[in-house]
Amino acid sequence: MANILITGANRGIGLALTRLYRERGDTVYAVCRNTSPALAASGAQVIDGIDMRDAASIARLPEVLTGVQLNTVILNAGIFSNETLDKLDDAALTAIRQQFEVNTLGPLLTAHAVLGQLGEGSKLAIITSRMGSVSDNGSGAYYGYRASKAAVNAVGKSLAVDLAARGIAVCLLHPGLVATEMVGGKGDVSPEQAAEGLAARVDALNLANTGSFWHANGSALPW
Repeated sequence: MANILITGANRGIGLALTRLYRERGDTVYAVCRNTSPALAASGAQVIDGIDMRDAASIARLPEVLTGVQLNTVILNAGIFSNETLDKLDDAALTAIRQQFEVNTLGPLLTAHAVLGQLGEGSKLAIITSRMGSVSDNGSGAYYGYRASKAAVNAVGKSLAVDLAARGIAVCLLHPGLVATEMVGGKGDVSPEQAAEGLAARVDALNLANTGSFWHANGSALPW
């Protein structure tokens, strides 16, 4: 039985991952800003009140997790919006900043906060997106989301380098186009299908392949 920490666990992919690991018999520390009835019913240890835009709330995690050794950390919390070149008004700029706070700084600050709970053999996975791939961008727009995910890919790569000496492996994972509330329910795979693929990638993660950028189906993605 492993100890798993998952951010953004109250719905969508995070909730599906929480349920999957609970079904495996693992203890899940489910981090979220606001809990949900579905998460409360999952059997996870819910840690709510953690806002990825609020460094002070993230900094509470070590105290909440005192004495807990984490085997796996999955940094899943994220937000999504579309900013186009013809409408970069104040609202769009605010949305871009918020996406950097949640999608880029949130994972970095969370990883830093829980370092004391990680040890040799621990794993850290960042749920990113192929929309953060510069070479894969053939359609433009989505300025905040693309840029924040490209930035978190760089964060994840640096974490992989910095944590290798501690025996901690890191990967960046694209879940696929998942039918979640965040994208209006439109997608090619369900949250449950995405969770299965993501968990398989985490299972395969080790120091030999640390720093990799993978699709949930196992294929390598271009930076």
